Amino acid sequence: MNQKQIIDQFPILKQQINQFPLVYFDNAATSQKPQMVIDRLVNYYSNFNSNIHRGVHKLSQQATDAYEHARMSVQEFIHASSSKEIIFTKGTTDSINLLAFSLGETFILEGDEIIVSELEHHSNIVPWQMLCERKKAILRVIPVTDDGELRMDEFVKLLNKRTRLVAIGHVSNALGTVNPVKEIIDLAHKNNSLVLIDGAQAVAHLKVDVQQLDCDFYAFSSHKMYGPMGVGVLFGKKELLEQLHPYQGGGEMIEKVSFEKTTYNSLPFKFEAGTPNVADVLGFEAAIEFIQNEGIENLASFETEVLSYASSELEKIGRVKIVGKAQNKAGVLSFLIEGIHPYDAGTILDQLGIAIRTGNHCAEPIMKRLGIRGTIRASFAAYNTKDEVDRMVRAIHKTIEMFG
Repeated sequence: MNQKQIIDQFPILKQQINQFPLVYFDNAATSQKPQMVIDRLVNYYSNFNSNIHRGVHKLSQQATDAYEHARMSVQEFIHASSSKEIIFTKGTTDSINLLAFSLGETFILEGDEIIVSELEHHSNIVPWQMLCERKKAILRVIPVTDDGELRMDEFVKLLNKRTRLVAIGHVSNALGTVNPVKEIIDLAHKNNSLVLIDGAQAVAHLKVDVQQLDCDFYAFSSHKMYGPMGVGVLFGKKELLEQLHPYQGGGEMIEKVSFEKTTYNSLPFKFEAGTPNVADVLGFEAAIEFIQNEGIENLASFETEVLSYASSELEKIGRVKIVGKAQNKAGVLSFLIEGIHPYDAGTILDQLGIAIRTGNHCAEPIMKRLGIRGTIRASFAAYNTKDEVDRMVRAIHKTIEMFG
């Protein structure tokens, strides 16, 4: 399928912003949704809206079957060995918080160490800080180079007999750096340490095989991969999940309840308390189907081409500095315009119909490391084009002219 056929599947892209055709370059925050995802949501609410797992009536059974089919689709998408290893959450942040609580209650003792990196999103920093405070554990940080790449030599030095967990982003949301996660996992496992990969920015751009990676846990969100908001996944190896304490109590996560003793449900339901977000899980499955129909390699090729072209064109603008020049990048281009605050530049680009993101991108530590307060970030999806990049370049020139 050619790129125009892909673009035509996204109704929101047909609109105008301030009388200009929309250019949507904020995909690292959330991607747009193809019609098949929207249709799946409408179909559920129109035809078989019902709670799941608890009813004997036809609608409940139909909804339950659809929900569990979606779980199997996720399993196949990331190549997990069992659908029991797929826990539905509210998103990547919820997945990491779940793991930080359950892992902490089960495995983390005073003096234990957890390793993160300077590249991490706040969602892969703060839950571990909270755990360290609760358990009197120690947070260690992998430094990065000026180009935004992990200092792997320093990572090796941080590993020791007290390292219980390494929590690393697969792709940096702020700089686009693709981290060497397979190497990190192998080194951590040789040290008898567990590994969580934050895959929020990876699953829409890279083929993910959790068995090949051999990661212990992998977290990601639907809404960054063409699916609905409010749904995410925590993958965990079955033998580890079975040992972890539940994150929340309530309905569905129990086997039997009495005032004397409560026993917990089997996987994955032990970690899915309460009424689930059925409609958006089904929409999530439709997003996976979209990616599989188009081919993730095909989608990624459009993104890579646009990223390369945009990087080249911005390098030609004298007052533009690209932030983050890792050799291996995916989907994200952060930059600064000399003498112009990112917020001011973003406001002008918006007036010209171009949606970009400005600020620290929930990644304050890497901004501090690079000596800046934030960047202008253009982040790409398969529906973005070189013509849209040209429009952004012209808008940047206009912004520079306005500020003199």
